[in-house]
Amino acid sequence: MTGTAPPSSRPWAVAPQPVRSPEAVALMRDYMTEVADRWFLLHEGRTTTPEEVEGYVAEEAHDSLDPPAGVLLIARQGGEFMGCLGLRWFDRERGTAELKRMFVRPAARGLGAAPALLAAAEAVAREWGAERIVLDTRKDLVEAIALYARHGFARIPRYNTPEDNPYAEVWMGKELPA
Repeated sequence: MTGTAPPSSRPWAVAPQPVRSPEAVALMRDYMTEVADRWFLLHEGRTTTPEEVEGYVAEEAHDSLDPPAGVLLIARQGGEFMGCLGLRWFDRERGTAELKRMFVRPAARGLGAAPALLAAAEAVAREWGAERIVLDTRKDLVEAIALYARHGFARIPRYNTPEDNPYAEVWMGKELPA
């Protein structure tokens, strides 16, 4: 017995991370590989090529998750970067923030990273003065839909345009208590 706590009992550290940092880029690469592979397998019977993944990562390294427009939160456990979640303003005048790019590496799933990321995003949104959080996702990402529902998100009408996210099929929102 080494005396170290099992992974599920170690606390998660969630903190902002620059979108272009090596840790954030690595998490985005893992995220893009997983969601793109799922989409391509479902619709085209193939996985994503490395070139496609790198193209998606380059496209997503944009300013909407950099302060002051947004933030990328990274979950660490034992020094390892295991998950991320972006939060950005969707409609500042109406007090609406938007979740983007929720991802937890497979080895950390079921160990509390996702709830820690969601709690941190809600805390940041409240600090910003947001009154609600919205998100969009795909129907095939059933685990994500279930996670959001367990954490108080409910389905809402489409709030963005197909140009904003042509893959979006499910829209959810959550009111933030004062």
